[in-house]
Amino acid sequence: MAQLHKLELQTQIRSSPFKLFDVYKNKINLMPKICPDKLKRVDILEGDGKSVGSVRLWTYVMGVPVVAKDKIVAVDEEKKSITFELIGGEVTKYFKNFKATFEAISKTNNSNMKMVKWGLEYEKASEDVPNPHSHLEFLVNMALEIDAYLLKA
Repeated sequence: MAQLHKLELQTQIRSSPFKLFDVYKNKINLMPKICPDKLKRVDILEGDGKSVGSVRLWTYVMGVPVVAKDKIVAVDEEKKSITFELIGGEVTKYFKNFKATFEAISKTNNSNMKMVKWGLEYEKASEDVPNPHSHLEFLVNMALEIDAYLLKA
């Protein structure tokens, strides 16, 4: 029986969670300019690129150039989160299902902490496939680069 796995990683950010969410939702065309060593291009194949049902093709670098085709499956403005499912590209050769959720968090308790959280939910194509820790770290590191850019903007 196939097993669903989950990985999650969060880290503190210094910029506004609202601005970070805005880049991920509305300004993905800026991402290759902000992180040219990690992300080469983003093409919108269907929809507007920011709404549920939109399909995008990402060309990124994890040692070598890789492509991933995703479909946005949920957008929550209040939680500042976006969930997308990979529907094509290299990653889908190793995983039957692969969903990623980005969330920009603003904690208004005494700490007033700002965080970015990435969560992965996936089903391996076989038990030999390693868990995608490197993908999760890549996503968090890219968010931190965007965070640094927003501080300068």
